[in-house]
Amino acid sequence: MTDSPVALVTGGGSGIGAAVARQLLGAGYRVTVTGRGEERLRGFAQELGDPEGLLTLVGDAADYDSVRSAVDRTLEEFGRLDTVVGNAGIATHDSVAEGDPAGWTEMVLTNVLGPALLIRASVDALKETRGRIVLVGSVAGFVPTPGNIYGATKWAVTGLAENTRRQVTEWGVGVTLIAPGRVETPFWDSYGSLPPGHLLTADQLADSIVWAIRQPEGVDVNTVVVRPIGQPN
Repeated sequence: MTDSPVALVTGGGSGIGAAVARQLLGAGYRVTVTGRGEERLRGFAQELGDPEGLLTLVGDAADYDSVRSAVDRTLEEFGRLDTVVGNAGIATHDSVAEGDPAGWTEMVLTNVLGPALLIRASVDALKETRGRIVLVGSVAGFVPTPGNIYGATKWAVTGLAENTRRQVTEWGVGVTLIAPGRVETPFWDSYGSLPPGHLLTADQLADSIVWAIRQPEGVDVNTVVVRPIGQPN
């Protein structure tokens, strides 16, 4: 167990992050999961039977001290760090011409600054293990839609992933951008309902994320766009 790989997943108390954490634990990883909701994290740990290899930490993905603390706690608890998954993200589900600007600051900080802070806080540890960075973007970061500010934040994540790859690859660190289409998760709670049409499950998307993480040493899968069958855009 002390030699088993270690992953840190932000926004991991539910949805995609929780699905990734479950699959990694099942594959023998030790996993740190962060999130802003203490009750949600506690429920996730209890659902899994409070496994020894799971560390849950309350924190804000857009606050550097919080992110740095999560990395430090992971290293203290498990002794290494092999993978980080920048999954935390929110959406205001509105448009630049008609939306409420009050929610945009938090969305931009969480979706754009958050993964950058995670990279900065973890990169030294990942150099030691020649590990991997996984950023969860979106199809919205490749396909423009009218007035979509959330999409603009995901375009930023698309750029961040490739810019990061170009810097860290010489240190033996891999970078993967996972860009999902519509996924059935609590992401849609603030929208009021699930969108129409076909949706991926969180577990289906987690399959792709864990596949990228578990590539052989020396193999770097960089961009994976995953849509449900039936989503045309």
